[in-house]
Amino acid sequence: MQGWADGDIDLLTTARHVHPTMLIGTSTSPGAFDQQVVSAMAEHVERPIIFPLSNPTEKIEAMPADLLAWTDGKVLTATGIPVDPVEHGGVRHVIGQANNALLYPGLGLGTVVAGATRLTAGMLLAAAEAVAGQVDARAPGAPLLPPVANLRASSATVAVAVVRAAVQDKVATRQPADLIQAVQDTMWQPVYGPLSEKEASP
Repeated sequence: MQGWADGDIDLLTTARHVHPTMLIGTSTSPGAFDQQVVSAMAEHVERPIIFPLSNPTEKIEAMPADLLAWTDGKVLTATGIPVDPVEHGGVRHVIGQANNALLYPGLGLGTVVAGATRLTAGMLLAAAEAVAGQVDARAPGAPLLPPVANLRASSATVAVAVVRAAVQDKVATRQPADLIQAVQDTMWQPVYGPLSEKEASP
């Protein structure tokens, strides 16, 4: 980094010298990914990947509407907060929420269904690929991640992939004949019976 700057080396200077293809924001520094930084990055990469993950909203590094404007709609982005779709260049961009709840419930569920003796790198990879495989990010404006609102269905999909990976990695102690049914049967269902008069009274 010698010769980059006389004083402190900031993000803009780094972007200009390193030519990053991806920025992940977990700094809770609002506005850290400003127009200068994003434009410097976009000069050297066709589809910059920028994930401003800090939350709540007042801590986010950049808003997707700005990222789309600064990159002429080329940015690939997901956020740590829920964000409404953004219209840019006649395309409706749906912004995925990069929430770890998309992966971990299904990972745990699949581990339980498989009776896995340990968690393997293959199981983690299968879980990540199962999350990513639920969307087609090639379509203009498509989200990079499935909606958090469909978490139960998404988790079931992840769990199936995890069980298969556990079997392949030879750490599964159970191999259900009907894997999808086994996952559904293992999922907790938030269903309660009617309250008695005594329980219902204030």
